[in-house]
Amino acid sequence: MKGILVSLFMLLVVVVQLGESINCGEVGGALAPCVPYLTQGGDPSGSCCDGVKKVVETTPTQQDRQVACECMKSAAARYPNVKPDAASNLPSRCGLTTPIPI
Repeated sequence: MKGILVSLFMLLVVVVQLGESINCGEVGGALAPCVPYLTQGGDPSGSCCDGVKKVVETTPTQQDRQVACECMKSAAARYPNVKPDAASNLPSRCGLTTPIPI
């Protein structure tokens, strides 16, 4: 489970564009379409990838990313069957590139 959380946190550390601060409701809403992909595999939906991009774009500062990470930790606790490989591959599966290894 800790590896999954690290993977989800690293997803947020992707190079970001200017954005605004984010709250847990926004994080949960943005990433909710990703639950089927994260728990069952397959391909992430377009709405999942849109959500990932939104979270990345709205977390430009370290503080924003920490808030989002805490939100994801809370959300991940509700989904114990998240697949670590799916979480770590989500950015690339959504066409995001990052210099940070996940």
